[in-house]
Amino acid sequence: MPSRCPVRVALARKPLGIVGTAVTARRNLLELIPEIATRQPIVSGRTGVRFHMVMDPATLRHILKDRVEDYPKSNVTKLILEPAIGDSLFVAEGAEWRWQRRAVAPAFALRHVQALGPIMTAAAEASCRRLSAARGPVDLFEETVAATFEVISDVTLSGDRAFDRDAVHHAIDGYIAQTAKVSLLDVMGLPGWIPRPGRIFSRPGLNRMKDIADRAINARAAAPRTEGAPDLLDLLLDAADPETGRAMTRDELRDNLLTFIVAGHETTALTLAWALYLCAFDPAVQDRAAADAQAALGDRAATAADLDALPLIQRIVNEALRLYPPAAFLSRTARAEDRLCGRQVLPGDTVMLPIYALHRHHLLWDRPDAFDPDRFLTTPDRYAFLPFGAGPRICIGAGFALQEAVVILATLLARFRFTAIPGRDPQPRMILTLRPHGGVWLNVTPR
Repeated sequence: MPSRCPVRVALARKPLGIVGTAVTARRNLLELIPEIATRQPIVSGRTGVRFHMVMDPATLRHILKDRVEDYPKSNVTKLILEPAIGDSLFVAEGAEWRWQRRAVAPAFALRHVQALGPIMTAAAEASCRRLSAARGPVDLFEETVAATFEVISDVTLSGDRAFDRDAVHHAIDGYIAQTAKVSLLDVMGLPGWIPRPGRIFSRPGLNRMKDIADRAINARAAAPRTEGAPDLLDLLLDAADPETGRAMTRDELRDNLLTFIVAGHETTALTLAWALYLCAFDPAVQDRAAADAQAALGDRAATAADLDALPLIQRIVNEALRLYPPAAFLSRTARAEDRLCGRQVLPGDTVMLPIYALHRHHLLWDRPDAFDPDRFLTTPDRYAFLPFGAGPRICIGAGFALQEAVVILATLLARFRFTAIPGRDPQPRMILTLRPHGGVWLNVTPR
C-alpha cells in the first residue's frame, strides 16, 4: 500500500462568513466543506440561509428516497442550470419530472446501452491512435474529453456532421467556467429575479448552443434516418409517456438532448482522467490492471461483452468515483418541516449533500483518503457511495457511463503505461463538476 495519498481538497477549518463563502464557492465549491464533515453525521449553520450538510447514509436515504418530494433541487441549482437546460429531466420536479423519466427510460434500457458498445470501442481505438502519435507529456483530461465527446455525439446524433460539435463543446465549457459559479446573491439567498451578471453575459453562447441543437432536431424530424440502429435523438423524437401518451415539445426535447450531451460526456471524461491519474500515482495497481486487461483482450480493444472479465478495472473506476466524484456536492431546498439526525429542518433550509465528504468519511471508509480499489471487493453501504445519486432520481445514464469508462480504461491500460510527472499533480476543483484544474499531465509510453 502507498504510504502517501493522492491529491485532495483542503477543507475548511474555520467559518468563512457570507463574503468568504461567496469567494470560496467561486474558486472551489468543495472548500466550503468543513473538515469536521468527514467525521460527523451532520453539520449545520447559516450563511444568509440556514443549511445542513448531511453525511449519514440512513439520513441520505431518507432525503433521496423516502421523502424525495420534500427535498427538491435547491433554488441555487435551478438558477444555475435552468438557463442552459430549461425544465429538463435533470431539473424538473414532481409530476413534470415523473412523466419525462417514464418517457425517456426506454432509451437507457440495458439492451440499448449494450448496443452502443461498438461506439465506445471505436472511441477507445481512436484514443489509442492519438496517444500513439503524441510526443512528450499528454493532458489526459483533454484526451478523455475528446474521446467521450466523440461517443456522446455518435450516440445522440449518429455522428451527424451538420451538428457543430466544437461549437457546442466550447459553449458548454464557457457556461461551466462562468455561468455555473455561485454568486454572492446566491449565498445570501436573494430571489432569482435579481440578475446575476455572470449569467447575463453568458446568454449569447447558450443561445448559440440551443440554436445548433434546434437545427439538428428540425433536420432529423424533416428527414428521419432510415438505416442503422436508432440514436438518442431518434428515441427522444419517438418518446412518449406510457401512461398518458404525452410526447415532448421541441423545447423539452432540445433541453433534454443538451442535458444528455453535457452529462453524457463530462461524467465519464472526468472519471477516466482521475482514474488514469490514480493509476500513475500507484504503478503497482496500474501493472495489475494492465495484466488483467491484456489477459482478457489480447491485442484488441475492449467491448461491452468484456465487462465481467475486467473486475479490477471496474474497481478502479469505482475508486476514482469515490475519491473524485464528478457530482461532488449536491444541494436541496427543504419543502416541509422535518428532522435530520435529530436537527430541526424548516421549509426553505438548504440541505447539502457533500458527496466528496461522504466518500472520505472516517466512520464509513477505512483509510478514506487512500487509493485502494480492492476496498470494492466488498459492497459498501448503498447510501455511503453515491457517485450517481440514489433513489428514484438516480442518474438515468449511470449504466452507460460505467460501461464506457471500463471499455476505454481497459483498452488504454492494456496498451500504454502512464507515469506521473513530478510537480504536476492535478488539483481537484469543483464549480459544476469536480475537474482536475491544470489538467492531468502524464507521460505515456507503449507497453
